[in-house]
Amino acid sequence: MPPTPLPSTGSLQDFKNFVKETKTMGMFFDLLSAINDPNLQGNVPQLETSINEVQEFATKNNISPSTLQTLLSALGSLLQGNLRQQTGMGLPQLTLLLKQDASTPSTVTALQTLFPPQVQQQMVPALAQKTGLNPTLIQTALPTLIPAVMDVLKMGNPSPGATTAANPLLTMFLDGDRDGDTDLGDVFKLANRFIHPSQAR
Repeated sequence: MPPTPLPSTGSLQDFKNFVKETKTMGMFFDLLSAINDPNLQGNVPQLETSINEVQEFATKNNISPSTLQTLLSALGSLLQGNLRQQTGMGLPQLTLLLKQDASTPSTVTALQTLFPPQVQQQMVPALAQKTGLNPTLIQTALPTLIPAVMDVLKMGNPSPGATTAANPLLTMFLDGDRDGDTDLGDVFKLANRFIHPSQAR
């Protein structure tokens, strides 16, 4: 049976239907829901910024789409494990770390607190083994990829004045049951197709 074609309109509802039809749900569907939920901070320009940063880095360094997907999947597993170890501070506290003041560079506080240089350095060998990429290139990639991932997770933060304090994207990422629902490689691949439908193949 041929795969369900990607809708050419790029509309949110059409893409939700595409996701349902292909049974690719999980975190990506929650990401789309965050964009469409006025109580959460997610929006299309924010997602586009994160996706474009990742794609521009990959293009500049001649990283193929398949290798990029593998890299993001492996990185997601490492970030997930690291964040799970820190849930002793509680999900509300982690959510607060992802909130940014207008004067604060994107995710810099969360990045420095959760993933200091020594933690990033420990990730490099595992990522190099998974992807076959040069460790030096991976070391260069992390300061771009980790903030992009954190910016996506931040899209689940409550909007100012919202009654909820929960971040559904962060909750799902940490509580994922390892069945692929929180695979960041898939999430970024589908998000790129949502942002750039003309590139879908």
